[in-house]
Amino acid sequence: MGSQLSKKYFGTDGIRGRAGVFPITPDFIMQLGYAAGKVLTSSGLDSPGGGHPAVLIGKDTRISGYMLESALEAGFSAAGVDVLLSGPMPTPAVAYLTRALRLQAGVVISASHNAFEDNGIKFFSASGSKLSDEAERKIEERLSSPIKSVNSARLGKARRISDAAGRYIEFCKSTFPYHLDLRGLRIVVDCAHGSTYHIAGHVLHELGADVVAIGVQPDGLNINHECGATHSSALQIAVRQHHANLGIALDGDGDRVVMVDSAGTIYDGDQLVYIIARHRQQRGLLMGGVVGTLMTNLAVENGFRKLSIPFARSNVGDRYVMELLQQKDWQLGGEGSGHIICTDKHTTGDGIVSALQVLHAIQDSGKTLAGLTRGLTLYPQKLVNVRVAKRFNPHASEQIKIVQSAAERDLGDKGRTLLRVSGTEPLVRVMVEGESEWKVTRWANRIAKVVRSAAAG
Repeated sequence: MGSQLSKKYFGTDGIRGRAGVFPITPDFIMQLGYAAGKVLTSSGLDSPGGGHPAVLIGKDTRISGYMLESALEAGFSAAGVDVLLSGPMPTPAVAYLTRALRLQAGVVISASHNAFEDNGIKFFSASGSKLSDEAERKIEERLSSPIKSVNSARLGKARRISDAAGRYIEFCKSTFPYHLDLRGLRIVVDCAHGSTYHIAGHVLHELGADVVAIGVQPDGLNINHECGATHSSALQIAVRQHHANLGIALDGDGDRVVMVDSAGTIYDGDQLVYIIARHRQQRGLLMGGVVGTLMTNLAVENGFRKLSIPFARSNVGDRYVMELLQQKDWQLGGEGSGHIICTDKHTTGDGIVSALQVLHAIQDSGKTLAGLTRGLTLYPQKLVNVRVAKRFNPHASEQIKIVQSAAERDLGDKGRTLLRVSGTEPLVRVMVEGESEWKVTRWANRIAKVVRSAAAG
């Protein structure tokens, strides 16, 4: 997990930043496409028949995607790699299609849940998994070499694939059991004006649901703007307006999901993972246990303990959830943010597929979201970000250890504290959770004050 530190550009979820500002600039992205293409060809990944290696490029709906798509295409072509262009396509769709089309890699141009001003690049391997740390390091090493185009006869070609959406819609439907359908359910789906705008509604409709789709008019600037998985108030209002049974909110690139019931209550990733795990356990389908992260609500961990479901925590990030799932040979994991991974269904987190697993539990049991989470009450959780000097280590401070220990004694086994150094900003994230909201808030502020004092030296 510490291997991220040795990389200059790649974070836990690819390369991300403000569009037009280094490294999210046309010249750097063209260089990135060339470097990635060279790493692919030098790794012996040429097509089995001796033809060119080929990659798929998908993107979300933000306006800078056009600029970056062209730059990537030019870089890959110069490296002698063929390019297939899918246009706007969810991140998990690119992972699926890369595998289904037997390509050497998939690339997604997206900044996920961020505002339209940002953008990023993430890669998938031929197996549809996030690229390994080793492969990312090789690409970074190659970035220092200038572009030396292959000769004209070996240049890569580019073509658009017209049936990408249809293929992915069928794949999503295949993860829902054939003996069930969604008839009788009115579902509002919020696509965040993102890459699921032409996908999610069709999946639900073709499975029998009465669908109301919102957030499906992307204009390049409105992705994630007051809508989708990170702003669920739009979904809550629409569910009540349309007297729907439930609502599904996805983020801009379709790998996160949160849900809302008919009363407008929000169910986050922690609660949805709990629903899926409990349903699978009841049906004898749960393989092993469940992976959460350091931020997973303690009530969920306690809930799994009552059900005798093994539970383990990874570092924050779906990449680390996947790593721990693979280590333990388990199939289900996720984060409160709505990244949910079902490895028996897909190679990566998928908002639509995860929502279908929850809908499976609803249709199979005849229960509502409230019924499926009865007995699970999330603990209040308070997060305070403290700005610190870049290399400040809170775990080395005696003052911080003393106040943290005092908090944990007071909270007992019904609460916990967590201090986490941000991997992207000079921040220490102070998190406290427990049964008493008053205690949680008081201790979070007290610990944050000590961290601020210790950081100031």
